[in-house]
Amino acid sequence: QVQLVESGGGLVQAGGSLRISCAASIRTFSSYRMAWFRQAPGKEREFVAAIAWNGATTYFNDPVKGRFIISRDNAKNMVFLQMNSLNSEDTAVYYCAAGTSASWRGPYDYWGQGTQVTVSS
Repeated sequence: QVQLVESGGGLVQAGGSLRISCAASIRTFSSYRMAWFRQAPGKEREFVAAIAWNGATTYFNDPVKGRFIISRDNAKNMVFLQMNSLNSEDTAVYYCAAGTSASWRGPYDYWGQGTQVTVSS
């Protein structure tokens, strides 16, 4: 059974940084493209970033480009999202996702339960 568990969310001041993590119980983790999505209150879920199976290529949505970094550790079945220069518009529940589709934005096959990130101004 595939399970994705996010951690590391919390409250951070505007301009600050936070790193969130996702632990994946997938036997063939290195076969999956991994991604982060987010959903703010009253808004639809939004693609944030994705990373190729080997970590060699990454892709970011425009609002986070240059501020966020996605990385993965295939030996530990982990994926990370380093978030810098945070602002109030980054406040959301962040979800980890795993998939094998050809598109960076999905669809994705497996989803975590999410971790809350709140940026105070």
